[in-house]
Amino acid sequence: MVRIRHLVSALLLGAALVAPAVRAQTIDVPVQARPFVFFKPGSQETRFGELEFVGGLEFTSREELLGSLSSIRFRPGGLQFVSVLDTGHWLTGRISRGSDGRLAALEDVAISAMRDGRGEEPRNKGDIDAEGVALRPGEAIVSFERRHRVDVYPDPGFETSPPRRSLDILIPRRELRGNGGLETVVVAPPAGSLKGAVVTIAERSVDADGNLYAAILEGPRKGQFKVVRKAPWDVTDGAFLPGGDLLLLERRFSFLGGVGMRIRRIAGEDLKPGALVDGRVLIEADMGFQIDNMEGMDVIDGDDGHPHVILVSDDNHSILQRNLMLEFRLTD
Repeated sequence: MVRIRHLVSALLLGAALVAPAVRAQTIDVPVQARPFVFFKPGSQETRFGELEFVGGLEFTSREELLGSLSSIRFRPGGLQFVSVLDTGHWLTGRISRGSDGRLAALEDVAISAMRDGRGEEPRNKGDIDAEGVALRPGEAIVSFERRHRVDVYPDPGFETSPPRRSLDILIPRRELRGNGGLETVVVAPPAGSLKGAVVTIAERSVDADGNLYAAILEGPRKGQFKVVRKAPWDVTDGAFLPGGDLLLLERRFSFLGGVGMRIRRIAGEDLKPGALVDGRVLIEADMGFQIDNMEGMDVIDGDDGHPHVILVSDDNHSILQRNLMLEFRLTD
């Protein structure tokens, strides 16, 4: 039954689902969370590739707007977070941990409708299909599909404000697929070679050689680069490690194989204009593990001195899919 549920969920990944109605006000969202401690059901194994599973949450709410999480970023301290939903909403909240240090609950969760450049709420999903979010002092930066762009909102105040400006994405819009565009936006570490620049990577928009379009949008290394795409994997989010390497979250889907996820590590020194970058796979998982449609990822500082990787899933507002939050420790 578990495999059937996941297979049906996988079939819905490509389906056009009707999003819940947009609401003007910010609303508080009660969340019920069920913690789990094993990544592979029936196994007490904790090490998977170069990552160690710390714990996870499956969460639900009676509020219909909760779902379709596309990306997540944590504020300093690793508790408060900002997420975007591909229905054109902001989601904010914080995690709480149990006495064992594992994920225990999501608290103070709130959802609000995003505003477009005119200060108006979206008329439909195509106007404001938010796929990636990144934070830096004073700014919340969001990448959008369909109407491809990277907008910069004020932080604090993004919940009720239009974007202050849009960044030049450096990638010809004619090269971006309608439902496979700028899935990832991430801010590089200020002390690294990219000097805190914004980086964006396409989900499955490729050049004539099959490589993904990507760009460094600012700073001393401003310019377009490419990421090796290894079919059937699509990039769904990214996050920088403190040392400057870039982690890429990837998803695959097929009608027979269902969904899968993996994380690739790209050397930070390789990120430069004109480069074609690739990296080793840290972890790969299929439906035999506690995954769903994994779309969001961030890196936080763990109390154990290791970087921790947190992933979230997009349930497509389907009762057959799950909202998940997973936490791993990077052991290297």
